[in-house]
Amino acid sequence: MKTIKIGISLINLLVLASCNNEEAITPYRGKVKFETISVSSKLAGRINKLYVAEGEDVQKGDTLAFLDIPEINAKMIQADGAMKAARGQLDMANAGATAEQLLQIEGQLNAAKAELQFASESYSRLDNMFRDSLVTRQKLDEVNMKLQMARAQVAALEARRREAGKSARSEQLDQAQGQLDRARGAKEEMLIASDEMYLIAPANMTIETISLREGELLGPGYALFNGYKKNSLYFRFTVNESRIYDFKQGGELVIINPYTKEEITGKLTYIKQLPQYADITSTAPLYDLSESVYELKVIPTSDISGSTFYNNASILLKE
Repeated sequence: MKTIKIGISLINLLVLASCNNEEAITPYRGKVKFETISVSSKLAGRINKLYVAEGEDVQKGDTLAFLDIPEINAKMIQADGAMKAARGQLDMANAGATAEQLLQIEGQLNAAKAELQFASESYSRLDNMFRDSLVTRQKLDEVNMKLQMARAQVAALEARRREAGKSARSEQLDQAQGQLDRARGAKEEMLIASDEMYLIAPANMTIETISLREGELLGPGYALFNGYKKNSLYFRFTVNESRIYDFKQGGELVIINPYTKEEITGKLTYIKQLPQYADITSTAPLYDLSESVYELKVIPTSDISGSTFYNNASILLKE
């Protein structure tokens, strides 16, 4: 009977001891974290090809996927056509009239001069006849009007010939240049948009999830790839307000991996109060629920190149 009582007492002592140890580390139980990265597209398109799989490590600049965006090709053709048309307008404005146009204007001017010569001679004859009272004043005025019209026609064609020999007005040149610049801008926009057909890794990262499959439609801004940035490991702890004064930003802490028993030194980079509804990392919080909760972010300072950590795995803070 005494033996049984002694055994029960030993068991109780062991249970109490384990509870005391658990209580000592439970308030500072946290999680392994990595900085997350999402890769999305600015434009809508159908996924033509996926070049990576979930769990794969990629390097910055690697092509992750190719999107089929037919609208880009169509708009590129439109932009090329607009550039050709605008460049032609600018060249024509700079060069002025062509040789054929100048020849046509010269022919019209010669014809107008011939009409002017005929009108001038007719007016001279009728003026003499009017002086001899052979024609009426009305007939002379009609011929004089035709003479003035012929002179105006010749003057207009001469002005047109002078203008055709020069380049266009500065306002016309500016307008043609503006159209060309606008066409160039549209083409540059399409070239930039064409780059969106390829989704590129923004950093060295591990692909965690791929939200769509080949052949499916990807909307603008929708994250196709989600993953973790390499070399971005940190540890997240939550501490209640009654214990937060035990920590100081910039201070050094010791982290324990409960599975490998490895100890790691780290630096407390920030202390941030969490909203009342925020989640905590401790599975058995030992504090009053009315207390505020603070988040601690700890960056490892010791060499962890030979260590293995998994996202959201439990980690302990040594007291």
